[in-house]
Amino acid sequence: MSAVTHGVADPVRFHLAEEPHHPDGGSTMLGFWIYLMSDCLIFAILFASYGVIGGNYAAGPAPKDLFELPLVAVNTSFLLLSSITYGFAMLEMARNRQGATLAWLAVTGLFGLGFLSIELYEFAHLIAEGATPQRSGFLSAFFTLVGTHGLHVTFGTIWLVTLMVQVSRHGLIEANRRRLMCLSMFWHFLDVIWIGVFTFVYLLGVLR
Repeated sequence: MSAVTHGVADPVRFHLAEEPHHPDGGSTMLGFWIYLMSDCLIFAILFASYGVIGGNYAAGPAPKDLFELPLVAVNTSFLLLSSITYGFAMLEMARNRQGATLAWLAVTGLFGLGFLSIELYEFAHLIAEGATPQRSGFLSAFFTLVGTHGLHVTFGTIWLVTLMVQVSRHGLIEANRRRLMCLSMFWHFLDVIWIGVFTFVYLLGVLR
């Protein structure tokens, strides 16, 4: 009986030994890439909509009448700097320096809040001047595109604070490293989208 059991156990052990190893978190990263691709489609649709109706001013104000490029340039620099500081956080994470990682994440969060503050000020200023989303096709497309990006930055900032709490409590464990990598991709993705917004909406709008 023992010989039979031994004979059955050997193939089982052999099968387990040959089972390919699946890296932890592989499905998480794949799923997040799929999410980013779907987000790309959303922004592509918003950019296309702005390209189609962004020139419909309905006898109202045009981009050159509303946009303050120096203020937008400062806002853009905030987001660009936040990507750089997040990169520093990832470097410190690779060196397993928890305190330095948290410090650079905090700086990144401050730049994100600065970006959102200027964007909210811009929206409030436009609405105070009567340039509301329902005023024209241009303003509807503008508020939708820029507002959607701002909403993403808001969610990203909340996610950033949540991860800072997680890292503070549990350290740079593998799960937190994976989450920080996902947020890194998301944050840099928002940076790339904003460069498109700054060029396509603000710069070209003022130069028309």
